[in-house]
Amino acid sequence: MENQNDYININKATWNNKTDVHIASDFYDNEGFLNGKSTLQSIELELLGDINGKKILHLQCHFGQDTMTFSRMGAKATGIDLSDRAIEKAIEFTQQLNLDTTFICCDIYDLPNHLDEKFDIVFTSYGTIGWLPDLDKWANVVSHFLKPDGKFVFAEFHPVVWMFDDYFKEVHYNYFNVETIIEDESGTYADRYSDIKAQTITWNHPTSEVLNALINSGLELKSFNEYDFSPYDCFKETEEFEPNKFRIKHLGNKIPMVFSIVATKK
Repeated sequence: MENQNDYININKATWNNKTDVHIASDFYDNEGFLNGKSTLQSIELELLGDINGKKILHLQCHFGQDTMTFSRMGAKATGIDLSDRAIEKAIEFTQQLNLDTTFICCDIYDLPNHLDEKFDIVFTSYGTIGWLPDLDKWANVVSHFLKPDGKFVFAEFHPVVWMFDDYFKEVHYNYFNVETIIEDESGTYADRYSDIKAQTITWNHPTSEVLNALINSGLELKSFNEYDFSPYDCFKETEEFEPNKFRIKHLGNKIPMVFSIVATKK
């Protein structure tokens, strides 16, 4: 399929179109971020621990809010993203804030050709791996950039969430990675009423695929957790049952919304 083979360019154009809308959205509260607000959630903060003085590689960083938050916490942070528009804005903001944060624009699989460093921590979070067709290649990139005994910290929406239609009324997609999902969408999770129209090419990845990819890349699993809430209000039919904790209102706590992994380089 022609679209599948060109997924990088198609998805890059989609994320370029989303960037300015996301920066202006209440969802990302970029004004609050520029004024000092942390963008990290309790899930990943607990997994990360004290990062002062650590070198952190942030994969699929969008326009870099979390990456720059790492810098504010005392880390030496490098952010990677496919969208050149997002990276342009990230560089603009890091200069505005006078932070020592590095940003690189490239496809994640091609990162070893753009960066020659090792890191204490590799980090990625929320809505990342669905854009990647091959998790073995992804896990090898993670392993490649970790120092010996380095830590991979990962928080992601649970694959069960991606099985449902947009309104969580029926199972619409396969839990397993059996097809390329090509869709035309309007709006964006950060602003559902924006006039953005774009094509997306994604893949669903079951838990076993994620874990086996990391294990086969030489990482040792330290923790795997599942959460019955999302820290972001980025789905339809949600309710906020506690501050910054969202569920699908008619499903309550019956499905996992997020999972997290910590693994170390052997």
